[in-house]
Amino acid sequence: MTIKEVCEKYSISPDTLRYYERVGVIPAVHRTKNNIRDYTEKDIGCVENAICMRNAGVPVEMVVRYMELCQQGDETFMARRDLLREVREDIVKQIEKCQRELERLEYKIERYEAAVETGELVWDRTFSLEPETDSALCRENTP
Repeated sequence: MTIKEVCEKYSISPDTLRYYERVGVIPAVHRTKNNIRDYTEKDIGCVENAICMRNAGVPVEMVVRYMELCQQGDETFMARRDLLREVREDIVKQIEKCQRELERLEYKIERYEAAVETGELVWDRTFSLEPETDSALCRENTP
């Protein structure tokens, strides 16, 4: 597969794909006699993994580390598992944060819907900005 075909298939730019190869997010891709990248199925698997991890918000450095571990062989299974657990933990925290923000937005929408019906905007709830502590509460009293 050419770089153009890979980029079209995964909706990424050639610059991104070249960058991934340059920094080690994907291993060096075989080139033809004319120095054109020729992506194999194995390369495509690495590209898919990189896109998946980056879409999940995994920092490039961590994706590079994961790839390095993969290239070192089966003795790195535990290290790879641990790295993926760390990634999962970060994603779960992001999901929880998004859920809190969604709840806050739903509350605001509910209050505005009530205000449309009654002509009065009433805020009757507080939200913690930091769920782990009660130190930062903010009353919903602004638009």
